[in-house]
Amino acid sequence: MCSGRIDLEFILRAFLNRQDGVFIGACRLNECNYVTHGNYDALSNTHLCRKIMKHIGLNPERLRIEFMSAADGGLLAEASNDFIKKVKELGPLGKSEGIDENELKFKLEAASKLVPYIKLVEREKLRVPVKSEEEYNKFFISDKVNRLFEELIGDKLSISQIMLHLRERPLSTGELSEILRLNPSEISRHMKSSSRQGLVRYDETRKCYALA
Repeated sequence: MCSGRIDLEFILRAFLNRQDGVFIGACRLNECNYVTHGNYDALSNTHLCRKIMKHIGLNPERLRIEFMSAADGGLLAEASNDFIKKVKELGPLGKSEGIDENELKFKLEAASKLVPYIKLVEREKLRVPVKSEEEYNKFFISDKVNRLFEELIGDKLSISQIMLHLRERPLSTGELSEILRLNPSEISRHMKSSSRQGLVRYDETRKCYALA
C-alpha cells in the first residue's frame, strides 16, 4: 500500500486502540512508483499528527516515519528496533504523559472528529511548495506554520474536547480549565465563540456551561 494512503485518522485510531507508538515505513522520497508522490503526503501527515499530539499532551516521538526501498531490509530492521526501544523508554501511552485513560480517550476522539477539517486546512494553508524532506521539515517547524496551526487547528481541537466533555455533563469554567489544562481566560474565549455559534449556553442558576 502506498504510504500516501495512511490517513491522519488511521494514526489517531491506532493511538485510540492503545498502541504506544506508530511506525510508518515509506518508499524513498523522489523514488515514488506513482505520480502522486504519496510519500510526501505521508511526511506531511506525520508532521501534522505530531503537532496534534503535542497539543493534546502526547509525546510526538511516539510517531515516526522512515523512508527506504524494498531492498533495505537491514535498514527496516534497524529502524524498527530503534523505534521499539524508544517507545519502551517512553512507557505506556498517556500514563507516561500524566493523562488518565478516560481523558486520553476524550482527547483522541476530539482530534479524530476534526480530521476532515484538518485535511481542508492542510490542502489550503499548509502545502509545502518544494518537494524535499529538508523543505518539509523546515516548513512545519516554522513560526508561520506554528501560528497557523494554533489559529486554525489548535483552537478547534480545544473546542472539540470541550464539546465532548459537555456532552457528559455541564461544567464550569474552572472545571474545564482543570480538565483541559488551559487557563480560565482561554476557556472563556472558547466559550464565547461557541456561544455565538449557538453550540453552548450558560446556566446562570448552576454557574456552568452546557450544550445548547
